[in-house]
Amino acid sequence: METREKIIIVGGGFAGLQIAKTLNNKKKKIIIIDKVNHHMFQPLFYQVACGRIEPSNISFPFRKIFQRSRNTQFRMTEVLQVYPEQNRILTEDGEFHYDKLIIATGCRTNFFGNEKMESLTFGMKNTQEAIAIRNHVLLTFEKLIIEKRRSDDGNWNIVIVGSGATGVELAGAFAEMKKEVLPRDYPHMNFDNLKVILISATSTPLSVMSEESQRKSHQYLKELGVVFLSDEKVVDYDGDRVYMESGKTIASNNVIWAAGVTGNIIPGLNAEVLFRNRYRTDKYNRIMGYENIFAIGDVAYMSTANYPEGHPQVANVAINQGKNLGRNILKAKMQEWEPFEYVDRGSMATIGKHRAVVDLPKFKFQGAFAWYFWMFLHLMLILSVRNKLAVFFNWMWSYFNKDSSLRLIILPTKKNNTLQ
Repeated sequence: METREKIIIVGGGFAGLQIAKTLNNKKKKIIIIDKVNHHMFQPLFYQVACGRIEPSNISFPFRKIFQRSRNTQFRMTEVLQVYPEQNRILTEDGEFHYDKLIIATGCRTNFFGNEKMESLTFGMKNTQEAIAIRNHVLLTFEKLIIEKRRSDDGNWNIVIVGSGATGVELAGAFAEMKKEVLPRDYPHMNFDNLKVILISATSTPLSVMSEESQRKSHQYLKELGVVFLSDEKVVDYDGDRVYMESGKTIASNNVIWAAGVTGNIIPGLNAEVLFRNRYRTDKYNRIMGYENIFAIGDVAYMSTANYPEGHPQVANVAINQGKNLGRNILKAKMQEWEPFEYVDRGSMATIGKHRAVVDLPKFKFQGAFAWYFWMFLHLMLILSVRNKLAVFFNWMWSYFNKDSSLRLIILPTKKNNTLQ
């Protein structure tokens, strides 16, 4: 009986899921390991945080995805250590041996070593964090209406740190929520003093996009009433006030940190393979110095002629690295492997209804058409037909009614029934 090669994929994000789908039902034994039991569509986390769509609409259980697979298994646990000399990994629930190891652990919010900031602000890199933001913001207004505290003391300001796509999209969504939704939910409260504040370390939002997109997104934020603070660096937060390097401070109990990411590294490999908390890889995504250990997606650092500083940490890179490595693994000889070359297909961001910016390789456009383009593309990328329909229905309901019924505050119970 032929022995199938055993491949362990750590992480089920865009990169991990794509390589698993590429190897699905092939003559390999695949094990996907992840801390959660579902794949998450991260580009729409901000809509979960703002109560526009349900988490289940952008979450896809691995066991459902591979329900009919003949060669793919899933294990829900956390990898604690890699032992490359022994071709095994240690998890919270035991050991696994492998022939090839694919590390696709992605990244997490980077708080740059500030533990207080990490404990008091909200990141948005998983479903739980997006729900936590929604809960916290809504609880702010529930407490204010009971305590009858003044609305002009600044404590209910929504502050977003970081002006990349995540920060800009969050700012636009919360600004629309302030204008269209909150006054109807809380008719006896005055929301004129509620400020949505976007703090940027650069002079313009979306600094990695074209000048046209930067300029237009700045205009859109201004139209929505977002306070944009440029060239400001946040240095501290005590739970009540945000402190900036310039000496300025902002009162807020709602601070969302979208100012950077760092790779999720698994202990066990040589420290020399790490660069900026990402694994150095060759052009085939093989980690330097290891024959059978690979890194793909946000956690991989591959320097090429076109990207000497590594590829951008975006979904399109992760998806294509997963597909490319999967196709290579299926080839009989490594001499036949194709190196990974990234073709930038553009970038986009939405800043509210009929306000979006799109940069494609040959042309750029903004406004309502860009917004419809953004909606269509993201809808097509969602995995199942059921979820596509659910998201589309929610979007259409919000489009015509300027409202949503998904502002649920769901808090964990105090019981601890964790399985031993």
